[in-house]
Amino acid sequence: MTFASKIKETGGKIAVGSDHAGFALKEKIKKMLTGKSIEFIDFGTFSEESCDYPDYARKAADSVASGEAVCGILCCGSGVGISIVANKVRGIRAALLHEPETAALCRQHNDANMLCMAGRTMDEKLLEPTIEAFLNAEFEGGRHSRRVDKIEVPRKGEQPGSWAKD
Repeated sequence: MTFASKIKETGGKIAVGSDHAGFALKEKIKKMLTGKSIEFIDFGTFSEESCDYPDYARKAADSVASGEAVCGILCCGSGVGISIVANKVRGIRAALLHEPETAALCRQHNDANMLCMAGRTMDEKLLEPTIEAFLNAEFEGGRHSRRVDKIEVPRKGEQPGSWAKD
């Protein structure tokens, strides 16, 4: 199932978040989502005042991991910091993306559930097509399921399922 169809069928929402360097891009994304009647939860930041990206990336990633949001879109200056933070949350597969082809592939092959973008370098002509590709691509399963399943293998000494208590 695509995120777009899951959002429509369930009335789900997209978690969005950014730091100060990704704020302007996040605002453009929110405007785009609103224009498509897609609901979102904005986890901040709410201005271009300097702030710490982990605070906002973690809140948005936790929202997706808990099922409060269907998927997420995060922005910071390079997209790297927020993707590192998001990927620390169990159940999150965040991908830093700049164009539609890899946006579709990360969903099809990696079952990515968070899209990370660079506020300082994202080509605005590719913004909407990249988000649409991410939301409309479907996880292919099959051989990819085996690989994705290995991502959530418990760490040494960790009980299966215990990460949900993080």
